[in-house]
Amino acid sequence: MTVTRNSDTFHGLPVFTLPEPSEEPLPAAGDVAWRLDCYAAGEIPFAELWESFTGRVPSTQVRALVIGPWWDDGYDELRPVLELIVAEAERFPALRALFLADVTGEECEISWLQLTDVTPVLTAFPLLEELGVRGGDSQGLGEESLSLRPVRHDALRVLRFESGGLPGQVVRAIGACELPALERLELWLGVSHYGGDTTVADLAPLLAQGRFPALRHLGLQDSELQDEIAAAVASAPLVAQLESLSLSMGTLTDTGGEALLHGQPLTRLKRLDLHHHFLSDSMADRIRTALGSAGTEVDLSGHQTPHSWGNQEWRYVAVSE
Repeated sequence: MTVTRNSDTFHGLPVFTLPEPSEEPLPAAGDVAWRLDCYAAGEIPFAELWESFTGRVPSTQVRALVIGPWWDDGYDELRPVLELIVAEAERFPALRALFLADVTGEECEISWLQLTDVTPVLTAFPLLEELGVRGGDSQGLGEESLSLRPVRHDALRVLRFESGGLPGQVVRAIGACELPALERLELWLGVSHYGGDTTVADLAPLLAQGRFPALRHLGLQDSELQDEIAAAVASAPLVAQLESLSLSMGTLTDTGGEALLHGQPLTRLKRLDLHHHFLSDSMADRIRTALGSAGTEVDLSGHQTPHSWGNQEWRYVAVSE
């Protein structure tokens, strides 16, 4: 499966794709999240689109930016785009949210998106409150690889990596970051075939209480190791401070479900998201009863059936290629 639709809203704002120049008035700069899409702009290079955007929209008032397909011919790497944005950071004093690669599977498979080191975003925009990144590292092509370096950022509240194969290096870097304001962390871990080499050990710093004191939502999702992750979460000190937890989109089976039921009480959670799972009906009922009776909202939608080849069963994540 792949990502099937672009974002309608971002950072609490409606997403508005910058159109080709016309006499039609544009919305107020701070009222929308501006989506820059080279296809929608007439298949022009991103540098031209960026020049058009900054010439037509008051950059000092822009609060949110969404970067869609940034190529006009071939799936170019993101690095030049990011360098352009970072170089002009001073022109965007009001920017509070940036989403890199709001791209559907129809536009480009998530594993084909040629990303880069996204650390410069955090250093260039110290007031940024939300950063979303979509894409992975199916090839490991040097500067075209998604990466992150440990940083301190005092304003970031939401951090989201959506990937069919999230590099373990990124997860380890997040665990080494100082993010005192972080409230929501969402990681689509993906599968090893598409570069998702994150291990449960890599998650240990994230699960240690005190690392992110403001964290209230944690998503460790879309993983082929979902059972092992569930077991780690079941005994993780961090869970005591969470309001919601997502272990969705992955290959969760009754083994992981049993770990959740026999670990620390999850009834303090307001919401537990397990959608897209491989739990048996009886295990789903046990989880629903144990948590639902305490008032926790539990999402157990999207029951999946393993694919079979001969005597082998194959369980799949929601987003990979």
